[in-house]
Order: sequence, then C-alpha cells, then structure tokens
Amino acid sequence: MDLPIHLKHDAVARRFPYGAVLTAVRLLSALGLVSVITFILSRLIPVNALTAGFSYLIAILVLATVWGILEATVASLVAVACLNFFFMPPVGTFTITDPQNWVAIVAFLTTAIVASQLSSHAKQRAQEAEDRQLEMERLYALSRAILLTDPAQPAAKQIAYQIAQIFGCPSVALYDRVSGETHCAGPEDMPAIEEKLQEAALQGTFYSDETGGTTVTAVRLGGQPVGALAMRGAPMPDTALQALANLVAIGLERERGREAASRAEAARQSQELKSTLLDAIAHEFKTPLTSIKAAASAVLSTPRERPQDERELLTVVDEEAERLAQLVTEATHMARIEAGEIRLNKEPCPIETLVGRVLEKRKSLAEGRSLDVHISGGLPLIEVDPELMELAISQLLDNALKYTPSSCRIEIVAENIDDHVLVRVRDDGPGIPEKDQARIFEKFYRGRNAHSPITGTGMGLAIARDIVRAHRGDISLKSSPGHGAEFSISLPVLRKDRAA
Repeated sequence: MDLPIHLKHDAVARRFPYGAVLTAVRLLSALGLVSVITFILSRLIPVNALTAGFSYLIAILVLATVWGILEATVASLVAVACLNFFFMPPVGTFTITDPQNWVAIVAFLTTAIVASQLSSHAKQRAQEAEDRQLEMERLYALSRAILLTDPAQPAAKQIAYQIAQIFGCPSVALYDRVSGETHCAGPEDMPAIEEKLQEAALQGTFYSDETGGTTVTAVRLGGQPVGALAMRGAPMPDTALQALANLVAIGLERERGREAASRAEAARQSQELKSTLLDAIAHEFKTPLTSIKAAASAVLSTPRERPQDERELLTVVDEEAERLAQLVTEATHMARIEAGEIRLNKEPCPIETLVGRVLEKRKSLAEGRSLDVHISGGLPLIEVDPELMELAISQLLDNALKYTPSSCRIEIVAENIDDHVLVRVRDDGPGIPEKDQARIFEKFYRGRNAHSPITGTGMGLAIARDIVRAHRGDISLKSSPGHGAEFSISLPVLRKDRAA
C-alpha cells in the first residue's frame, strides 16, 4: 500500500534530518570537484604532479572558504590518493617508489589541511563578526522602537510586536509581572507557554527547548525579575539574549515611569486647579460680600425716615447676592466639567428667549452702556439645556462688558446660517492680541489683562467653550488689535422630525 506523497516526505525528513542531508550533498560535491579536476588534468590537459598538486590545493582552499573544514579535509584525502595514483610514478598504482614523493605527499596533505583550517577559521570569524553586527543593528532598532512607543497602547504589547518584526521571530510572548498580562506577537502561537513565563518571572529561571527552538528568559531590572520573554525560531547567543532582555526591562520600566509621571502631573494639575479656583473665588467673593455687609450695616444703623435710601441699599444687597450666586454657579459647573459630569437637560427653545433672559440678568451691568440687539425673525428652534446655554451666552456678554471701555458699543446678533443658529457678541474695544487668541479659551488665562484690576475668575470662556461643545456646537473668536473682538456661538437647529 502506497503512502501519500506528503507522508513519504515527512518519513524521509524524520529518518534523514535536513542538516545531515545537506552535509552529504556537500561531501559528494567535493568529491565530484576533485574527480573533475583529476579527469581534466590527466586526460584533457596532461600536467605534471606539481601542477596537479597546486590545482588540488586551490580547489581545497575554495571548499574550505565556501563550505567548511569537513568538506575540505575529505577533499584533501581524496586529492592525495588521486595525486598518487594518476600523477606520481609508477602511474596507475598507489605504490610510491621514490622517497621524495613521500615527502611531497605528506607536505601536500599537511599544507592542504592546515590551509583548509586557516581558511575555515577566517570564514568563521568573518561570519561571527557579521552575526555580531546584525545583532547590534537589531538591538539598536529595538531600542529606537522602544523610545517611540505609543503612550496610548500597552508598552509590553508594542515591544513584543517589535521583537517579532525586527528579529524575524514566528512567535514572541512577553509577560509583564506588574500588570499580570501576557502579550503575544508573530504569526504562530506558543501553546502552554503561560506557565513557563510566570515561573521565569517569579523565580528568574531560564528555559530552553532545542527541539522546538523555544527560549524563555527572565526580564530583570536591578536584579529583580519584572517579567519574562519567550521567543521561538530565532536562536541567539547568551550575550545577545541578555542584552535583549535588558532592553525589554528598560522599556517596561520606562512605561512605569511615564505612567507615574502622568499620574503625578494629573495630581499636580488637579491641585493647581483647586488652588487657583479657590484663590480666584476667594478674591471674587470679597467684593460682593463687602458691598452686602456695607449696605446691610447702613440699613440697620440708619433710621427709616428715608425709604428711598433704604431701597437703594437693598437693591445693592440683591445685586451683589445675585453676583455671588453667579460665582458659585460658575465654580460648580467648572468642577462638573473637569470631572466629566456635565449633564444636559435639553428642550426645544427659541434663541431670542435665551438672549432675553441673559439681558434681563445683566441689566445692572449693562446700565449706561451702548448695547444693540439684532435678532432675525423666524429663527428655528434649537435643542439645548436652557440654564447652561444662558450661562454660555452670559460669559460672552460679561467678557465684552468687562474688557471694553464704557464708551464702546456692544452688539448682539442672532441669525440662521446653514441650518445653524449663530449668536455673535461683538464689541468696538481694543481687541485681543494675536498671541493671546490661541489661549483665550484656556482656564484661568487672562491674557494682557492678567494683572489688571478687572474682576473675574478666568473661567468664563472655558465654561462657555465646554458647554457649547457638549451641545455639538462651535465657539470661535475673530479679533485684531484696535478693531474690537467678536465671539460667535454656532448651534445646530432642531430637526423638524424631532420638533414634531
């Protein structure tokens, strides 16, 4: 019964390993080369023994250089026999009658073997130098790849992928002891490798399976195992493997340092935000509290003979209390936005209603100012959180009122452009320098007025930006020094199917 072809090949491969077959082919080729030289020099181009000896010697050196010492040695022995049989008298026999021929035979054999060894050693050293250079190039490429890892992805996963790509490994597995995760790379799998990786990471052991070509080594940092690396199909010297493990350890530790730095920076920024916020609110609260206390003291200490004066003082108390409430609202919304907890209670609303409420609440601040309002008729509804959107529009109006002289005109325009309701707050003030415009929406950034006596927490525009973005809208600035500033809010209109 005949076996399938692929089973026959597998049986042959098991009985005759690839290395043995290759060696046998090389030996036969070496014998064939000696035979060809013998035929040419004895039949086609008759030469003397000296010329034949040099020809054999050159062939043996070539074999030693190209293949190795085994092929060259076998060729040397066969060449000595051919030299004796075909070129030394009596020709056609292995008998040596002249003692000088014995000396020549021994000298030729010694020269051929020594020269073969020297040539083979030179080839081996050259190959070792090339291997070391290739290892250095690969290690350098890996170190560069580790420096360029993406912070958004796990470092261990990227390192395993880079090892598989750079070293040409069909399978790589990297175990990170801190996270307890194993990341694999390469087109092939390594079954049952998890246990060996954990053992190497916990005990610092080394494992090598020559049959399967798998190597597992501990990844150490400062003498302590921080993980384990498994590779298959890419044998390398111990020094290169240790250097590779050290690079992996550095990459993992770099990721730890980056994560720690990120946490520290986040904590620092959070603490800085809290400190700045508390400082700004504390200063802002002093002004209305002072006014409230002065007005309340005047009401309590003055006889009620002039009701008009009492009414004016109570109006101050009411306005400053409203200002305090506004500051608390800003701080609350900023804290929620920073925590990612901004929630929208949307409802259909006309833009003119929102603008009207803002103007009503800012009546006292806008008193005596030139304020023009232009709202186009028939504007479509927008779906917004009324309280938050009023706060956003209020920030733009407050910004114009605070940073422009009282003689400057302020204009509020609302219109419909490309299925978006556009609200513009424009002033004729000094404008905003170009270098400040890129940061004008950052928290606590005050630009050129950072050291001016103008009140404010520096959170207003940042709050307005986050509110508008939460509504899938856009906020922008147009300004040039000496020509005023224009802040615009663009909000999508409510679709008719949803309005119905």
